Amino acid sequence: MIKEFKEFIAHGNAIDLAVGVVIGAAFTAIVNSLVNNLIMPLVGLLLGGRDFANYFIVLKEGKLGGPYATLVAAADDGANVIGYGVVINAIVTFFIVAFVIFLMVKAINRIRKPAPVPPTKDCPYCLTAVPEAASRCPACTSELKSP
Repeated sequence: MIKEFKEFIAHGNAIDLAVGVVIGAAFTAIVNSLVNNLIMPLVGLLLGGRDFANYFIVLKEGKLGGPYATLVAAADDGANVIGYGVVINAIVTFFIVAFVIFLMVKAINRIRKPAPVPPTKDCPYCLTAVPEAASRCPACTSELKSP
């Protein structure tokens, strides 16, 4: 069993996965910071100075009772709340991450695109596919006539 585990780890896929998870965690921290500290304040400013992180509905008040100015104040008082502003922030974060991943995949696909195959013609003697610009067949060395 230990031998199989060593083979699995050395195979490369596990290492690639581990690197992907670490990079993904770092990328998530960057995107969360970008959304919470740059994008959402700008969106809130455009919508009249609102802070979406503090949009919530109180289901049951806490020990001291409301009204609560912030979600943190409600949570500290022990109130049951629905923090829909945090969900809005998470949705915006998701769309930003999805868009960036889309751009990365698009760039990788452009790099991986195979080179175009040059047009070919068949050798009339051995029927091997030969590039159109060739004057001799590489298989049978017959001289090819230009069209």
